[in-house]
Amino acid sequence: QVQLVESGGGLVQPGGSLRLSCAASGFTFSNYAMRWYRQVPGKERELVAVISSTGGYKNYADSMKGRFTISRDNAKRTVYLEVNNLKPEDTAVYFCSAQGSATRIYWGQGTQVTVSS
Repeated sequence: QVQLVESGGGLVQPGGSLRLSCAASGFTFSNYAMRWYRQVPGKERELVAVISSTGGYKNYADSMKGRFTISRDNAKRTVYLEVNNLKPEDTAVYFCSAQGSATRIYWGQGTQVTVSS
C-alpha cells in the first residue's frame, strides 16, 4: 500500500524554525519527484517547493525563496522541508506529494504548522 507519513509540525513562535518530514513507502520513491504544498482554510492549495527524483533539481515558489529549503534522502525514503524565520502567515496545513507521472501521484495527510506568539 502507498503511504506518505508527515511529521514535524506544531506550534512555534514567529522567527522560529521547523523541519518537516515525509516518509514514503509502497512505491519506488527514487523514481518520484516530490513536492510540498500548504493550504489555509478557505484558500486554495499553494505550491511551496519541488525536488527531482534524485535531488539534483530544486525549485520554490517565488514567495517561498530564501526561507524554505527542500531536500530528500532516497536511502531513507524521506523528503524534508526546512522553514526558517517563520511568520504568522506561514500558518497552514503542509502536505507532501509524490509524482512519478501525470497519472501516478500520491498525497500525504498533512501536518499542521501554527505560528503564533
